[in-house]
Amino acid sequence: MEFFAPAVGEIRSQGGLTARVSQDLRALPGWTPDAVIVVGGMTWETDQAPDMRDLLRDQHTRGAVVAGICGGTLALARAGLLDTRRHTSNDPEFLTRNAADYEGSALYVATPAAISEDRVITAPGTAPASFTAAVFESVGVETDKVAQFRAMMAAEHG
Repeated sequence: MEFFAPAVGEIRSQGGLTARVSQDLRALPGWTPDAVIVVGGMTWETDQAPDMRDLLRDQHTRGAVVAGICGGTLALARAGLLDTRRHTSNDPEFLTRNAADYEGSALYVATPAAISEDRVITAPGTAPASFTAAVFESVGVETDKVAQFRAMMAAEHG
């Protein structure tokens, strides 16, 4: 697993996850992962959001899964990955307000859970469990292990 951010160092997510970032965004073009996961955050709603359009389109074309949750869905919308497939996010206006080139509103699905279609996974910020399960499934984690994960999350949040 690799973490990339605009600057090298330790970062902490809004949810409390701490990650040690050893490479900045300049290292991304040479990277060939099975999945690219764009996590949310307020940065995606600002002018300081990194431009990930080419990277996300190239990785998806190459065969990688591209996933975004919460504000991370804005990066997918800006890359055009939500224009031709079913998807979700925090709400439809969140996408139209923050991604000028977004043309997928007819395919937006209002759902509290993640959606996966054609190697693109999207989720509202309130759906980390179904988002994680969809990512696990997309990269080949065994079905029984994903089911166990879902059951644990359901028991905790039921």
